Amino acid sequence: MSPADAQVLALQGPLTIASVGEWRERGRELARKGDLTIDLSAVTEADSAALAVLIDWLRTARGAGHTLTQRGMPGGLCSLAALYGVDELIPAQA
Repeated sequence: MSPADAQVLALQGPLTIASVGEWRERGRELARKGDLTIDLSAVTEADSAALAVLIDWLRTARGAGHTLTQRGMPGGLCSLAALYGVDELIPAQA
């Protein structure tokens, strides 16, 4: 499956400890079904819980033999990922 054929999960609003619960299972479900692109371009706020859920989805996708990419990661989340040393774990869509 090419990246253009991947399913897209477009997140909106805050992706924080208070909101990741509503997205967690949806992302896992899609990651089990096929290649998945996470669109973060409409995320307005993010914290370390956002990174945790992205890594959870990555693990789920890989466990099912699929890929996970992201696009539109906000600058603050990119900085946080670099600070924690996980910025290379979640590849950006080419």
